[in-house]
Amino acid sequence: MIPYTLFCSSDLIFVPINMKEPPFPFSTPAFMASLQGPCDPPFQERFSSLFSPATTIQLSLKNDEQCELPLIDLWRLECGDEEGRKACIAEIGKASSEWGFFQVVNHGINTQLLQAIKEEQRRLFHSPFEKKVKSKVFNESYRWGNPTATSLDQFSWSEAFHVPLSKLGEDDGCFEEEFKTLRVVMQKVAEAMTELARILAGVLAENLGCPATCFLENCSESTCFLRLNRYPPCPFFPAAFGLMPHTDSDFLTILHQDQVGGLQLMKDSKWVSVKPNPDALIVNIGDLFQAWSNDVYKSVEHKVMANGKVERYSMAYFLCPSYESIIGSCKEPSRYKKFTFEEFRRQVQEDVKRTGYKVGLARFLI
Repeated sequence: MIPYTLFCSSDLIFVPINMKEPPFPFSTPAFMASLQGPCDPPFQERFSSLFSPATTIQLSLKNDEQCELPLIDLWRLECGDEEGRKACIAEIGKASSEWGFFQVVNHGINTQLLQAIKEEQRRLFHSPFEKKVKSKVFNESYRWGNPTATSLDQFSWSEAFHVPLSKLGEDDGCFEEEFKTLRVVMQKVAEAMTELARILAGVLAENLGCPATCFLENCSESTCFLRLNRYPPCPFFPAAFGLMPHTDSDFLTILHQDQVGGLQLMKDSKWVSVKPNPDALIVNIGDLFQAWSNDVYKSVEHKVMANGKVERYSMAYFLCPSYESIIGSCKEPSRYKKFTFEEFRRQVQEDVKRTGYKVGLARFLI
């Protein structure tokens, strides 16, 4: 097994994956010529050792199966029809158990607001690379590529701003004038996403007959994140990751993506491509919710494949607790011993140092 490294939910997450396809050589003249043009970020220049003529990569190059995630209309939660509300809650619970992913419509977040954040992040990412690196915007939250990669199959062809919500409320001069509107739009998006995340977390708890207060009270703007993602056109398409296989180390994630596609998830022991839906937001379960639900809900491995012609944008909201928060199962007998979020992160780091990959929740099984 080969370790993969990813920044996600403020953690370094390492997830192993089995390689089954034959090596794909990057040594043709056409391929080498494609590396000569300018690229922002400068992946080839800064990670030149990964892009040699002898480079080979083993990835699953064929993935013809496309899926439509379970689609759930959240209007039924507030429609006044108790039977409709119960059916909606049951559907969310079933999707979280069988898929670990679902999509929602009538989610209450204004479509104009989502379009505004896409336009703002496009303007932000199209700033010159050196400006993005040196900018103080969002307290130096800019990330790109993977500084720990030792081979191309450990590399993510993407860039991101991973922003604590607490930084959005600070007006301490860290925002250049041209990014003032970005901050305002992100504040509005964060407020809307936080409300939706709390509703969904409450529904998931109710589906198990448990109160949600035991974990929601520990999730605030000081612990949650917004992540703005850009995936530039990649000459390694279709054999490169935009984002490496991973699970999320939070309670749940809400994703808004464009129509380019590329998101894949593990379903029934194989990768399937998620068909984009322009009207829906995607929700997925994180490691902490799997532990809290006693494995009723599943934190599922997922990835993004690079695109060879067009750039891709997405925005993710991560519902995270404080580092001191105790994560315990909602019902007994528990499959997991109690642990804090900080202990979970520390164990991940220790496993990575010792074995090269993330073990995750398995370390906390009783």
